[in-house]
Amino acid sequence: MSDSSFTVISKARRSNLVRLRTLILLRWIAILGQIIAIAAAQFLFELQIETGAGVMVVGAAVIANLVAIFIYPESKRLQEHEVAAMLLFDIGQLSLLLFLTGGLHNPFALLILAPVTIAATVLRLKSTLFVGAAAILFVSLLAVFHLPILDAAGQVLESPRIFLFGSWVAMVVGVGFLGIYSWRVTSEIHSMSEAFLATQMALSREQKLTDLGGVVAAAAHELGTPLATIKLVSSELMEDLRDRPELLADAQLIHQQSDRCRDILRSMGRAGKDDLHLRVAPLETVIREAAEPHMERGKEVLIDVFSEDDTGAGQMLLPRRPEIIHGLRNLIQNAVDFAASTVWIDAIWSADTIELRIVDDGPGYPVTLIGRIGDPFMRQRKSRSAQNTRPQYEGMGLGLFIAKTLLERSGAELTFANASDARDLTPRIGRRSGALIEIRWARSLFAKELADSSTGLGENRPIKA
Repeated sequence: MSDSSFTVISKARRSNLVRLRTLILLRWIAILGQIIAIAAAQFLFELQIETGAGVMVVGAAVIANLVAIFIYPESKRLQEHEVAAMLLFDIGQLSLLLFLTGGLHNPFALLILAPVTIAATVLRLKSTLFVGAAAILFVSLLAVFHLPILDAAGQVLESPRIFLFGSWVAMVVGVGFLGIYSWRVTSEIHSMSEAFLATQMALSREQKLTDLGGVVAAAAHELGTPLATIKLVSSELMEDLRDRPELLADAQLIHQQSDRCRDILRSMGRAGKDDLHLRVAPLETVIREAAEPHMERGKEVLIDVFSEDDTGAGQMLLPRRPEIIHGLRNLIQNAVDFAASTVWIDAIWSADTIELRIVDDGPGYPVTLIGRIGDPFMRQRKSRSAQNTRPQYEGMGLGLFIAKTLLERSGAELTFANASDARDLTPRIGRRSGALIEIRWARSLFAKELADSSTGLGENRPIKA
């Protein structure tokens, strides 16, 4: 699966995520809290505040909620600009209420951080910055302009100026820190969710292709006998009808069509019934199956398989799992994409481990990104030469993430490195000097599958919808 398949998803991953019902519910909670705070200040602590104006400001939020409920269905999912507008309204409404009740001297001023945090979790960076800037503007105005809170005796309740300045600094820093922190964490969650979805889709596609191949192969096996019978009978009919040309042509047609059916089934399926022997294959065969789509792309792909203890590479078997084949295929594709002329695939196995090394003669991994290889949606600004040689390549890192995830799912350990030092300026073409990927499995991971493969034929597996 190509990186570009999910570019649109990545760009729009923060749109249409919030239901109107969610924001309405949060606003009702805020309204209830505001009403309780005003009532407590008026009747419990006997503070002198602009109660009438405060009730009108709270009433504006109530009206806004009722209008949203009656005009739109509660299941409506809001566009980004609609979410931003609602959050800006909440910031403005809360700021006006704080203006009437002491500004930053009011301890409830910290609640202005709530809309900013919500914006950071559901909006893209540009909209989040706009909402955060609006919150900082209102906080700054409230530090200077506000109506005082008076106690029952008419004394002004306010913090010392140094504490007021500290509150303003804390609010500004809080808006910035919580906004950036929430936005970054949420972005990581969305990126990983989409990347895992892409991985699951890739694995599902590979599994469907594998199942389809098994069913076609089973059909070829099951239809082999009746087709052979038809061919035999048609041959006998051709011998008996040599003196009747009008019927001989029909017998010849039956004979030809039986051959055609055999050839079609042979081209569609590689093996017979769901042969458990074919669920595993020699290590070199699995590697060649993974590399097959990239063997004729103008780069030389050299495969070398050998044993550390010299017991013979042909005896090493590996499960033909979809995740292994698709993961290796993605890594080989990446190597072929960046190689100047050659890709080397070395497979070394011993009594305990199986190790694959994929290396090319390309430029290698950027030093600044080598520690992040395997992260989804990883981008780097392309140089002019890279744009000329690979203008369609997006470089999002999704292919490597899928490969890494699928292979780790099979129990593999992956290591990414460069085959040569970054300061090596000698010509690279034809040398193992580019990106190096090492994949290592413990042989014990495949012991059960290798044992099961010796039981022979199994039942045909239906394609899962």
